[in-house]
Amino acid sequence: MTKFVLEGLTAQPELRLPLFFLFLVIYGVTIVGNLGMILIITFSSSLQSPMYFFLSNLSFLDLFYSSVVTPTLLQNFVWEQNIISYSGCMTQLFFFCVFSIAEGYMLTTMAYDRYVAICKPLLYDVTMTQKVCNVLVAGVYVTATIGAVTHTASMIRLSFCMDNVIHHYFCDILPLLELSCSNTYLNKLLVIFVGGFNMVATTVPITSSYAFILSTILQIPSSEGRSKTFSTCGSHLMAVGIFYGSVIFMYFKPASSNMAQGKVASVFYTTIIPMLNPLIYSLRNKDVKKVLSKFMRKMYGPP
Repeated sequence: MTKFVLEGLTAQPELRLPLFFLFLVIYGVTIVGNLGMILIITFSSSLQSPMYFFLSNLSFLDLFYSSVVTPTLLQNFVWEQNIISYSGCMTQLFFFCVFSIAEGYMLTTMAYDRYVAICKPLLYDVTMTQKVCNVLVAGVYVTATIGAVTHTASMIRLSFCMDNVIHHYFCDILPLLELSCSNTYLNKLLVIFVGGFNMVATTVPITSSYAFILSTILQIPSSEGRSKTFSTCGSHLMAVGIFYGSVIFMYFKPASSNMAQGKVASVFYTTIIPMLNPLIYSLRNKDVKKVLSKFMRKMYGPP
């Protein structure tokens, strides 16, 4: 097999043009939002803290995560037959795995940062040093790369010899396994074990962190203090809920679910979430809103 044909998101011709413009707008907002978040955090002296360092890395991941998948999705709406080469498909699979795995671990790192900030505030500056932050981020990328190499290497060993139509809008693991004429038992085991390990290794620390955070917040005597403290976690909780909800539905859905439902779920975690994250953090974060309003006054305010 030297090439694959991507089926796309929909087979209805009348929906292609409206969906093209819809996802073009989403992609544009994703690029502007995440790039803007990176620049604001990088050049703003008031946002030089571990929390915003992790947030800028999350925006970096979202920027490239969306760029791995969304351009292919847009091509599906324009071209009659969206063809991708075998090497291009495996490359897309690799980078998709890198950024999707890294997204989960980056959210876990951010949960740990919030745990230290709320539960051990006096030790925060000592615990979350720049060196520690760099090591945590490096660990995210290394872990994601190992997972991506594992999935891609196991996919490359398979043979594809008959049907070359991928019933999806990008090269994902499960749709590719359906096309293989080799024994995919090992690959399916890897999806379960590697995916299961990543799920446990990220959700358990996140759940534990928020259990301690909730316990600490409930001990605060004033309702205003509890609300103010919890508001620093609201954006992160929202991002975690949307990301893991769509991923769990896609990869751990019941066998009775059809591929169309899987496509809808994958649209959320590959296209919608990278757009929502910068909006969630910018609209719910007072520091970011303050920097943004200051920038807007400089740009469009009176001379």
